[in-house]
Amino acid sequence: MFAIMASLVFLPAVASAQGNDPDNTLYLDLKDGRVVIQLRPDLAPNHVERVKKLASEGFYDGIIFHRVIDGFMAQTGDPTGTGRGGSNEPDLAQEFSPAPFRRGTLGMARSSDPNSANSQFFIMFADGDWLNGQYTVFGEVIDGMQYIDNITRGEPPANPDKIVKMRVAKDAQ
Repeated sequence: MFAIMASLVFLPAVASAQGNDPDNTLYLDLKDGRVVIQLRPDLAPNHVERVKKLASEGFYDGIIFHRVIDGFMAQTGDPTGTGRGGSNEPDLAQEFSPAPFRRGTLGMARSSDPNSANSQFFIMFADGDWLNGQYTVFGEVIDGMQYIDNITRGEPPANPDKIVKMRVAKDAQ
């Protein structure tokens, strides 16, 4: 019981400290404003490194949100816009953790193969406990969730929103 209580007390302190780390903070610019994302290398170091690498290369710039389900999540990261594409990097092995899927959590999308995450990710509009332990948590929105809430819904949306620009904070202008 003490371990559970301690994790509830210390986890927010760790999260807060990481939010001040420009090497583990992403700026996701959308049409309505900037979303600040705290990356969680403590949970998923390989997934965090992949997203940082792709963001630094400009991979995500201009990519649409191709699957946006009201009350669930907004998914992006596919250069084809179909939900079937990814980067030229190899797929990643899962890094599942006990971190829960809550509003603002970022998870890596994958196929039915748990070791198939590549570049696609999703941001939760609401809690999704059924995803816990089934998908890799690699970050969380710490500011600008209202801009995520404004993303156009649809599978795919008729007029999808795009990532204007996504960069690691230390590299952003």
